[in-house]
Amino acid sequence: MEYISFQESIPVAGCYDVIVAGGGISGVAAALSAARKGKKTLILEKGTVLGGLATIGLINFWVPLCNGRGKQIIRGMAEELLRLSIRHGFDSLPPAWKNGEPDQPTDQRYTTHYSIGIFALELIHLLKHEGITVLYDALVSAPVMDGKHCRGLIIDSKSGRQFYEGKVIVDATGDCDIFLRAGAPTVDGENYFTMLAEGIDLEHCKNAVEQQNIRLAYTLFQGGPASLEGYGHPEGMPRFPGCSLEMVNDFLHKNQLLMYEKIKDLPRLERDVHQMPGMAQLRTTRHIQAIRSLTDGDLYQHHSSSIGAICDFKYRDRLYEVPFEALICHGFDNLITCGRCAGAEGWAWDVLRVIPPAVLTGQAAGIAAAQAIDLGCPLQNLPIPPLQKALADTGVLIHFDDAWIPQARDNRPNEFD
Repeated sequence: MEYISFQESIPVAGCYDVIVAGGGISGVAAALSAARKGKKTLILEKGTVLGGLATIGLINFWVPLCNGRGKQIIRGMAEELLRLSIRHGFDSLPPAWKNGEPDQPTDQRYTTHYSIGIFALELIHLLKHEGITVLYDALVSAPVMDGKHCRGLIIDSKSGRQFYEGKVIVDATGDCDIFLRAGAPTVDGENYFTMLAEGIDLEHCKNAVEQQNIRLAYTLFQGGPASLEGYGHPEGMPRFPGCSLEMVNDFLHKNQLLMYEKIKDLPRLERDVHQMPGMAQLRTTRHIQAIRSLTDGDLYQHHSSSIGAICDFKYRDRLYEVPFEALICHGFDNLITCGRCAGAEGWAWDVLRVIPPAVLTGQAAGIAAAQAIDLGCPLQNLPIPPLQKALADTGVLIHFDDAWIPQARDNRPNEFD
């Protein structure tokens, strides 16, 4: 491969306590929690709305926050943002969870659909109210490093190339772009062939009118047909790590062309694809090689450094605790991550990457950033008990109750497979 070299002077556009690279749901949570601890906070988002996969990615479904028996596991900001997502829009909350945790056991799970557009508007309204600076159309192109210390981030935008200085940097890119370019060890994932677009058709519109519920007007159109476990993935087709320009484009082109073939002969006045995903719907592209990753072996295990208990969205009863060390790498004193970039292996990566745990890890990353600044210490040396207390003060459940561990393990998937 041929290379070129060049030098340039880049203007310093601003200085912040905490800079969050990526305005997806975990980045929003990180920025909110840092700002609520009094830190001057900046979000750099390459798109034009907040929410990432939870909005422009068209994955508008809060997977369960409970254990499938009526006990809420994931709390704190995850529940705050769930309630925000449906405050001025539709919902599909089960009756048992309309007003929070039910008094009696139930097999209904704490989940809901929400309006993508309304939730995106709620997020920008909330962040501006909290005093957080949000820059759209700001593509982070490189971290500026002094050894393993990150001075800040270079962005490319309509204003050209600029540098933003930060005391702590949160990598909420979803793909570990900051850690990778900072020289940290990372792990690539794989993805099956799948894509969904949002649309409407006359049948669903009729049902919505009859039921007086706008949510029922929506339908989905599919490109690649693969399920979460890979059922339907075309035989002989390689999986998609999604870690390069070529891979992402291969994934998008194949899916879009297949979707075209599926919809082109449907009656043209009876259906419409009104929203294609604004980003590749890749679930697991890259995560950090963390100091301590969450693994399948952590099922029902407690961690002294837990930043919160989480449940399995697919299987009832399964509980984990996320170690703080899953958000950081050895030696990188002021870089922290969250969401699907956090260290995890096997099925535990799928458990950790979805919306409620992503919010939890974002909330923890933002609080940890603020506390590290206050103490003047590297993130690796951050005292865990004050971090846990700050999270618990917002309602986060740090450790699950052993009484919730089932005597007989139920390995049947629930209705969300």
